[in-house]
Amino acid sequence: MLNIAMISKWHVHAGGYARFIQNQPDAQITCVWDEDPARGQTWADELGVPFVADYDALLARADVDAVAIDSPTSMHKELMVKAARAKKHIFTEKCMCLKTADCDEVIKAVEEAGVIFTISFPQRTLGRNIFIRQCIEDGTLGDVVVLRVRDCHDGATANWLPDYWYDPETAGGGAMMDLGAHPMYLSRWMLGKPVRIQSMFNARTGHPVEDNAVCTIEFENKAIAVAETGLASGMNPQTMEVYGTKGVILCEGDKLRLRTREINKYAAGGWVEIRLPENQPAPLRQFIDSVLYGKPVSFGLTEGRQLTELMENAYIADREKREVRF
Repeated sequence: MLNIAMISKWHVHAGGYARFIQNQPDAQITCVWDEDPARGQTWADELGVPFVADYDALLARADVDAVAIDSPTSMHKELMVKAARAKKHIFTEKCMCLKTADCDEVIKAVEEAGVIFTISFPQRTLGRNIFIRQCIEDGTLGDVVVLRVRDCHDGATANWLPDYWYDPETAGGGAMMDLGAHPMYLSRWMLGKPVRIQSMFNARTGHPVEDNAVCTIEFENKAIAVAETGLASGMNPQTMEVYGTKGVILCEGDKLRLRTREINKYAAGGWVEIRLPENQPAPLRQFIDSVLYGKPVSFGLTEGRQLTELMENAYIADREKREVRF
């Protein structure tokens, strides 16, 4: 049985993670900490576990094997380093940290402690994205020219996100820092090492952080990714488009169409709909399996740092109105 402490209910996904853990046969929530004690106490009461106001005291508890961190991103480094030094395994919501230098401190602490670290990259578990990456890697599309990923919702215009979501100091940014993480880590996973990035962000709803954002990224293989996100675009399906020298993939939600010259694999010059691979286990399930049963981590320290590197440079590019090279 894996005993997990929930660390903050700041992130909008924290409640979902708690429900997920409660439904697992081999994991349980043993206590709660929150930087907002009132919120933490209320959540602990709802979960039927103790609230521990002192984070160091929580890490010293014998009934805590791991922490699930959903705090403000600005607090990640301190919370993670302390958890690693206390020999607690770490599951975290994205992004890993606000700066790559902070990621490096976390990596050092985790590696020295020998604990498991998993970051939540749920879209890397989806069958549609696994299939798309396979097509890129095996040459079904030829050389990728452009990858476009769009992930948006109406959290700002429909006003269902909490007010603190728009605090640049604690959140580290707006739409790109949170929802934009998905297009960012998918682009990095599919196309390899980035060499330069440009950004254009704006705020349509008057908040101090962006709710409408686009980044263009060039990779070593000359492919260009367009990562789009926003909090002001309702009725927007998740979309991915991949344009290669030998084929095209258009994907909207779980509906994927492929056109390729690789006639032996799919079709001769026509569009075909693909039966997608099964989804992989959710990131939190993978974390539990890694800690308890030694299974490999699909997205850990390296992937977390890669995402932060993209984000840090994306915000520099927008703020300074220039191209940033990696």
